[in-house]
Amino acid sequence: MRNYLFIASLLMLMASCTVKKEETSDEVRLITLDPGHFHAALVQKTPYPGVSDDVYVYSPGGADLEEHLKKIKGYNTRADNPTRWTETVYTGPDFLDRMLSEKKGNVMVTAGNNGKKTEYILQALGAGINVLADKPMAINTSGFETLKECFKVAEQNGLLLYDIMTERFEITTILQKEFSMIPAVFGEQQNGTSDDPGIVKESVHHFFKVVSGAPVIRPAWFFDVNQQGEGLVDVTTHLVDLVQWECFPEQIIDYRTDIEMIAARRWTTSISPEQFREATGLDRFPDYLKNDVADDTLRVYSNGDIHYRIRGVNAKVSVIWNYTYPEGGGDTHYSIMKGSRSHLIIEQGKAQNYKPALFIKHVGADLEGFEQELSRSLPVIAARYAGVSLNRIEADKWEVVVPDVYRNGHEAHFGQVTENFLRYLKEGSMPEWETPNMLAKYFVTTAALDMAKKIDN
Repeated sequence: MRNYLFIASLLMLMASCTVKKEETSDEVRLITLDPGHFHAALVQKTPYPGVSDDVYVYSPGGADLEEHLKKIKGYNTRADNPTRWTETVYTGPDFLDRMLSEKKGNVMVTAGNNGKKTEYILQALGAGINVLADKPMAINTSGFETLKECFKVAEQNGLLLYDIMTERFEITTILQKEFSMIPAVFGEQQNGTSDDPGIVKESVHHFFKVVSGAPVIRPAWFFDVNQQGEGLVDVTTHLVDLVQWECFPEQIIDYRTDIEMIAARRWTTSISPEQFREATGLDRFPDYLKNDVADDTLRVYSNGDIHYRIRGVNAKVSVIWNYTYPEGGGDTHYSIMKGSRSHLIIEQGKAQNYKPALFIKHVGADLEGFEQELSRSLPVIAARYAGVSLNRIEADKWEVVVPDVYRNGHEAHFGQVTENFLRYLKEGSMPEWETPNMLAKYFVTTAALDMAKKIDN
C-alpha cells in the first residue's frame, strides 16, 4: 500500500511538472486557420528559432487547403535550405470551433477570405491566442468597428494582434524613408494640395501571376468583393501604411483627429471567362458572382484611389489590378515624397526592368550646395546599408544605386515581418504607435470605400 501511494504521488508530481513546463514554455506554436491565400504559406517559407516545426491547420477543406499544403510541401522538399514543417490538419464544417476548443498553438496565422477574417481574429483573441494576420484585417466600416473591438480584447488579454506589412521591408522604400529623414537633403515634407499632393503612392497588381516558381491558382471568391474586399480596402492598406510610416515615423496617428478624408473613387477590371478559367481552374463563374457579370464578362471593383489629409499633408494612394503583367514584368510601384529641397521618387516600370529604383531630384535654388549636402549624407546611409551609392543621371537628379544583396524579393519579406512579430511576442509588447496606426490605416481604407460608393449611387 505504501509503495502504491509512493508511485501515485510520483506520477502526480511528474504530471504537474509536465503541465508546468507546457504552461511556461516560450516555444511558439503556429495555427493556420482557413488558409485561402498564398500569403499563409509564405509565412512558413523560412524556419524561425523558437518556433515549433509542428503546425496545426484548421480548414473547411477543399482546393484552398490543397494549394496551401502543396506550397508547404514544396518548402519542405526543396534542395536549398528545406524547411521541416509538420502539418497536422483538421477539416470539417466546425473547423473554427475545433481550433478554439483544442487551442493547439499560441499564434494564429490567418490569410484568406477577408469577409470572414475580422471575426476569426476576434474569436482567436477571445480564446487567448495571438494573431498574425494578412492584410486587410477589415474590408468595410462594419469590419472596422469589429477590428476596434479586436484590439480592445487583445489588450485585455495581454495578446498581440499584428498585420503583415511586407512593403516596409522593400529596400527602395526603406531608403526613401532614410533620405527623407535627412533635412539637408529632403528639407521639410511639403503639404501639397488636393490636386498636387505632398505624397503619392501607386501600385499595380495582377490577378494571374507566378509565386514560388508556379502560377498562383486564385480561389473564385478572390474575385468577389464581398469576400476579398474591393481594391480600395485591399492593397491600399500597404500604401496608407507607408504614408504613415514614412511621413511620421514612430509617431502615433489618431484617426479621429489626424485624418481628414477628401475624396475616393473606384472602377472595375474586366475578366473574360477564359481568363477566369486560367486564374482559377474553374469552367464557369460561380453563382455568387452572377450580379457582377455583364455580357459574359466579370467586372471586379479592384481599382480605386483615395485622397486624404494626414496632419495637414495631402496624400494620394491608388491601386490598379490588371489581369496579368507584360512579358518580363510584374507588380509595380510608384511613389513620390515631396520635400522642400528634393523629391524622392520610386519608379518600377519597363525602364527599370520592373525592379524598383529610387531617384533623388533637387528642387529649388542652390544646386551646388545641395550636391554637397547629398554627398555628405551618403556615408550616413552607407553605414547602415553598405554598398549603397549615387549615380548622377541628370544635372539635378541622382539614382540611388542599391546592391543586389538587398533585393531579396517580396516573398522574403513575409519572413522578415514574422521575425518582427516574434520579437514583439518575446518582448511582450509592440511599439506604442503600432496599434493606433493600424486603426488609422483601416479607418482610411474603409471610410474611402463608403465615400466611393456614395458617389456611384
